[in-house]
Amino acid sequence: RNLMKSLSPIVDCAVHYIDVMCQMTRSRPVQVSAIGARLTDDIPEWNYNYGQLQIRFEDGSVGWYEAGWGPMVSDNAFFIKDVFGPMGSVSIVAKEASRAGKSDDIDSHTKTESIKVHHADIGPDDEFVKPDEWIDLTDEPNHQELCNREQRYFLKAIQEDLDLTHPTEDAINSLRIAFACDESVKSGQVIML
Repeated sequence: RNLMKSLSPIVDCAVHYIDVMCQMTRSRPVQVSAIGARLTDDIPEWNYNYGQLQIRFEDGSVGWYEAGWGPMVSDNAFFIKDVFGPMGSVSIVAKEASRAGKSDDIDSHTKTESIKVHHADIGPDDEFVKPDEWIDLTDEPNHQELCNREQRYFLKAIQEDLDLTHPTEDAINSLRIAFACDESVKSGQVIML
């Protein structure tokens, strides 16, 4: 509840997936649209605890993300993460982390478990040229270990004077896009980037 007094799930959670979408497409985001709903009186009237967003990229790719906080949020909807583009799609498929009863578990929100890569190429026989690929990530770190790795890298950057220009620009760009999505929720308008 305290978190919802300061920002929305689209800004807090989606910013990370927006960053991943931008890394995956390597295309410039050109437009966002988003919707949100305030599903409880426990949060300020200006905020919402459920939202979904769509990002359109210059190359025709689209990213979609849904996030929600609170006891009314669906166990199914809290873990849908897909990116679609001209060459196919990529989906995070976390069968264990996304099962019923896991929506309030912080580790479930950072688990990937597996990534499904779907290739769009179709041959002369109208069949897919490549089968879907599954990338197994069962050895991935938990939420705390992710934080530990970030801290170790930050310390290394300080000690070794690493150039963090590109990661910093990526983070700022992702936050700019998340704020545009938040603006879209609150204004009801499509936002051009």
